[in-house]
Amino acid sequence: MSRIPVIECKKDGPYLVRDLELLRDARGERVAFEGVVALCRCGGSKKKPFCDGTHKTNGFSGARLAEGSTDRRESYRGKRITIHDNRALCSHAGLCTAQLASVFKYGKEPWVDPDGAEVDAIVAAVRRCPSGALSYSIEGAEAKDAPRAPSITVTENGPYAIEGGIALADPRWGEGASSEHYTLCRCGGSKNKPFCDGTHWSIGFKG
Repeated sequence: MSRIPVIECKKDGPYLVRDLELLRDARGERVAFEGVVALCRCGGSKKKPFCDGTHKTNGFSGARLAEGSTDRRESYRGKRITIHDNRALCSHAGLCTAQLASVFKYGKEPWVDPDGAEVDAIVAAVRRCPSGALSYSIEGAEAKDAPRAPSITVTENGPYAIEGGIALADPRWGEGASSEHYTLCRCGGSKNKPFCDGTHWSIGFKG
């Protein structure tokens, strides 16, 4: 039986990942590696996604700067489904607003309309949320994450998308956060390290 992979955030350094079997690029293709893999999180490596030691010279700090005031889960109750959302966890992948704009209304308040589409469509959209910011309940029962094989995907110009319950050593999880799937910063700019907070968009991160 395979061991559950573990991610360790080295102080002001890379993510060290042990027992990982599947690392993918943004196209979904397997990335080759051997043994314990060191993944860049300072944003400066010339060998992305792998660490090349640049964090030692570019002033990278792995400190968490977010004060936690935005770490709260809001619930939007509809006739058949309740959508839960924690904005502090959002990686701004845009999948929800792009694929179900009748429910997830960018730039509007409230930004979630739980009666804006059929329940099945909402469930599918929520399950595509890579960061775990979105979740849902039906008839008062909160849905459980579907089990998946452990994997890490290096998203295009964005964070590492973690799936399959990979353990994160010494995390401080946000309210309502999923430990089955989440996103980790790799641009070096998130204020909510090690988690992605969407900063890669505003700084124009490429890699």
